[in-house]
Amino acid sequence: MSATRRRATLRRSLTLLRSFPQEQANPNTFYTSLAEDTAELIAALGADHGVDLRGARVLDVGGGPGYFTQAFRRRGASYVGLDPVEPRVQVRGDGAALPFRDDTFDVVYSSNVAEHVSRPWDMADDMLRVTRPGGLVVLSYTVWLGPFGGHETGLWEHYVGGEFARRRYERRHGHPPKNVWGQSLFAVSCAAGLRWARSADAELVRAFPRYHPGWAWWVVRVPVLREFLTSNLVVVLRA
Repeated sequence: MSATRRRATLRRSLTLLRSFPQEQANPNTFYTSLAEDTAELIAALGADHGVDLRGARVLDVGGGPGYFTQAFRRRGASYVGLDPVEPRVQVRGDGAALPFRDDTFDVVYSSNVAEHVSRPWDMADDMLRVTRPGGLVVLSYTVWLGPFGGHETGLWEHYVGGEFARRRYERRHGHPPKNVWGQSLFAVSCAAGLRWARSADAELVRAFPRYHPGWAWWVVRVPVLREFLTSNLVVVLRA
């Protein structure tokens, strides 16, 4: 059994699900936990596909305020976080026009960013550009029709429509949601991510639902059903 599948236990899935409501109420706890899980995921993928995280040059596209830095450095990686707006990030930049030379990094990953940008596949293409031959690109994002596609606007409202979900949230809370439909939240499908991965100039080595236990990864292989049952898709490419 691969290292990635071995860590995909039901216990881990339940722990992550219980942590999601803390994102708004207790972001420090939530993102610290998510950073640890992400670093473990990247380490496992590296072990499975010949990239040792210790000593690896890692680029985090959309790294936010630095929660992920220590998680990766504790595992021996040379970590660089990039974000377009966060002042505490190491590098300010646009994910679709990364300010790095070709073939710079051993691992380039993006966690829960693609659904927040209007051109996710331009970003994905540029992630591949800056990855060295034999390195890994790991793209993980929230699927729109999955249960968390609407983010904080609700578990069902986004099925009616993103604009409906936004207006309902504003009526209930008296202020706009953190993730505003059409501005910082977009409908990204599971199928679109798989199409990009299969058409990219790289080898698709794995695609799976990030927060599912390993025995439930089959859902990604079933058209239509995967859109509703995959809360977060991970595609892994070898450059």
